[in-house]
Amino acid sequence: MLGSGAREHAIVHCLAREGGHQLYAAPGNPGIGGLAELHQADLTSGPAVALLARRLKADLVVVGPEAPLIDGVADALRAAKVDCFGPSAAAARLEGSKAFAKEVMAAAGVPTAGSAPAGTPDAAAEALDRFGAPYVVKNDGLAAGKGVVVTDSREAALDHAQACFDAGSTVVVEEYLDGPEVSLFCVTDGRAVVPLAPAQDFKRALDDDQGPNTGGMGAYSPLPWAPPDLTGQVLARVARPVVAEMARRGAPFQGLLYCGLALTAKGLRVVEFNARFGDPETQVVLARLETPLSGLLLAAAQGDLERARPLVWSQDAAVTVVIAAENYPGAPVTGGVITGLDQAAAVPGVHVLQAGTALDDADRLVAAGGRVLSVVGLGPTLAVARDRAYAGAWEIHLDGSHYRSDIALRAALG
Repeated sequence: MLGSGAREHAIVHCLAREGGHQLYAAPGNPGIGGLAELHQADLTSGPAVALLARRLKADLVVVGPEAPLIDGVADALRAAKVDCFGPSAAAARLEGSKAFAKEVMAAAGVPTAGSAPAGTPDAAAEALDRFGAPYVVKNDGLAAGKGVVVTDSREAALDHAQACFDAGSTVVVEEYLDGPEVSLFCVTDGRAVVPLAPAQDFKRALDDDQGPNTGGMGAYSPLPWAPPDLTGQVLARVARPVVAEMARRGAPFQGLLYCGLALTAKGLRVVEFNARFGDPETQVVLARLETPLSGLLLAAAQGDLERARPLVWSQDAAVTVVIAAENYPGAPVTGGVITGLDQAAAVPGVHVLQAGTALDDADRLVAAGGRVLSVVGLGPTLAVARDRAYAGAWEIHLDGSHYRSDIALRAALG
């Protein structure tokens, strides 16, 4: 397992639940270290990762974060004859470039927002005036989930575009999509596509979707309000056409295609693609998966997904609440001591996944990043799962930390 966040902890937690595996992680975090043997490696160096995998005699390498995929780590592993769950650098451009993703969607006939690439302030201003408010400006490259600004202020939109230009990037300006957003993960071997359970995440830092965009402050699954044919629509209109188009281009997508979707008044629209599991949706989706994850990922890595067993899902609902460090998503305050994890895990139906954590010189668990923990609650209904997740979060203490109080609230109330 490559990576060190709550997404990676969720994947390792799911694999450990199966039993019978020797698990390794690089670099991991203290929580992952309780389930897997930790190693150090430069995750953006394909040769270094391949060397470590060969030394450990790994049967499968799962790449968690996006940066190693963009840098071609999956290519290096496959060249070293190591099975890898994660797309090639050429296929990972679906996440690495918003403009490229739009090009692929246009070729595949996938419904998405109208857009215009912009490399100068004048071009950005023209595109903003064309689409109107609310204004949507996206960094064309990787931005750790925080490269998007949605605002009614033209000045703020232009400021974000300028910040991207100053950093050496370009932007994509899009029309605003109304309606609720949904995340659907699709596992693919480059031909067959297997959908996981839909989830919804919460990007804004504060309650009632206020405050700045973040990497995600919580999520839940299932979605009782979603159309019953939602997954079928996404497969037919989005995932399969994109997988086929990538194969046609000679860059087959083999791994996890994350479809970020908006259910608009005009129908289904794609907001974005990612080339890996999303965080924090992974925390709730994998909490509900009863089919062994290892077999699914290995089948995709080996190009044999059509033979994978049908997925079985728990009837329980799952809710995750992200506990963030003080001042996140700005410059988070790190080094604060974290307590109460054992008490949180003692709440029925609750487990805690670590993200931005480390051990200090006194062997105390401390905050080491912006999003620090994901508290996951499982229960027979969304309301119960939500109550359990918040009961777990209440037990945890980190000076200055914050979390949203409204994750899954509307869905739980029906």
